[in-house]
Amino acid sequence: MSMDPPPDTAAPPPRRGPSVDLDPSGILSGKSPDRQRRQFLNYSFYTLDPAFRRLPADEQRRAATEFVDLVRRWESLEEVILRTYSLVGLRAGVDFMLWRIAFDPLCFQSMEAQIRRSQLGAYLSQEYSFLSVQRRSPYVNKMKGAGEGVELLPGQGKYLFVYPFVKTRSWYRLSPHARQGLMDEHIAAAAPFKGVRLNTSESYGLDDQDFIVAFDSDYPQEFVDLVGRLRYTEASLYTQRDTPMFVCAKASIDAILAQMANVE
Repeated sequence: MSMDPPPDTAAPPPRRGPSVDLDPSGILSGKSPDRQRRQFLNYSFYTLDPAFRRLPADEQRRAATEFVDLVRRWESLEEVILRTYSLVGLRAGVDFMLWRIAFDPLCFQSMEAQIRRSQLGAYLSQEYSFLSVQRRSPYVNKMKGAGEGVELLPGQGKYLFVYPFVKTRSWYRLSPHARQGLMDEHIAAAAPFKGVRLNTSESYGLDDQDFIVAFDSDYPQEFVDLVGRLRYTEASLYTQRDTPMFVCAKASIDAILAQMANVE
C-alpha cells in the first residue's frame, strides 16, 4: 500500500530562495557593509578645442608627443586598466574617450590632474565623465564557488557602445520575483546575439545614473539588432533614461591625436 500523502497534503517543493537580495540595506538581516575589493570604472569623454589645430605644426606635435607619453605611462601601470577610443566622425561634441578601471578611484583623479597640467590638456574639455563600480548581477545565476567579486578585462571588440541608464521608481516597487521574471525575458531576448558582450556597472550614490551600460563588439549592426529586440521586452517599460549614447571605436592614443590635429 502506498505511503504517499494525498495530493492536497503533500509537502511543498523545497524553496529555491529569493532570486535577489530582499534586504540590500542590511536593516533586517544586520549584515556587514560591503567592504570587498571591487573595480571602479570611469568613462571620460573629451573634446579638443579647434584653436589647437591653428597652432604651429611643431607646437602641435610637441604637445601630442607629451600626451602620448602620459597615456602610455598610465597604460603600463598594473593598478590601472586603460583603453582609448575615438569618436571622431561618430558623434558630434566629443572626440575621444578614456575607459579607466582601477580598484582605487583616486587613480582616475591622479591621471586627470596630469592631463590638465599637460600642454594638450589646456585645449581639452571633459564633456562627460561617468563613474561606477563593478558588481555581479543579481539577476544572472551565479556559478557555484564563483564568489562575489567580479573583475573586468575590457576592450576586446573594435567598438564600445556606452550609455548611462536609469530605471523608473516603479521598477524598484516591483517584488523581487517580478523583477526576476522580467529580467529572465530580457536575458533570453539577448542570448542569440553572441557577438555582443555586455559590461554593466552600478552608479548608485556615485553618479547621476543607476548604471553604466557598455556593450563590447566587432559588429555595430548586431548591436543595433540587439537593442531593437530589447525594445519589445516588458522590462523596457521601466526605462526612464538611456541617453546620451556613444559609439566608440577602439584606437591607440597616437592614432586618435592624428585624427584630431596635425601631429603626424
